[in-house]
Amino acid sequence: MGMGVAGGGPAGDDDDVVYKPVAEINITPMVDVMLVLLIIFMVAAPLMVAGVPIELPNTSAAKVSQTKKPMVVSLTAEGELYIRDEQINRSELVSRLQAIRATEGDTVVYVRADKRSPYGEVMEILGRVGEGGYPRVSLLSQPKQTAEAAGK
Repeated sequence: MGMGVAGGGPAGDDDDVVYKPVAEINITPMVDVMLVLLIIFMVAAPLMVAGVPIELPNTSAAKVSQTKKPMVVSLTAEGELYIRDEQINRSELVSRLQAIRATEGDTVVYVRADKRSPYGEVMEILGRVGEGGYPRVSLLSQPKQTAEAAGK
């Protein structure tokens, strides 16, 4: 027996080196390429959606998602009446509310009244708000502090 057979090489010449094909596939380069393609598509996809050149028509309709200031009607301890930050007379309350409703649409009206205000006056304001065309009225109050919260 020759030395070549014992070495596991091909029978015959010891000097000839024969490379056997590797049975495993090296997927590292393929993973790298796929990750780069994924990043390219992630960056390019939003640009393709938003990049279509179109001219949007102009409209006079109000925005649907318009952020509105809340409608707050306040009655102070002195009997002064406010819509948001604007002081008004009691006689103009219904007409002002109707004007605001015509421009801003229907919303909830929050009524705040000082705790020293007479109950009858608060009920009168609630009735006037209803006359102004706002069916949904909510009374605002201050949450009462418990003994534990006051002691901290």
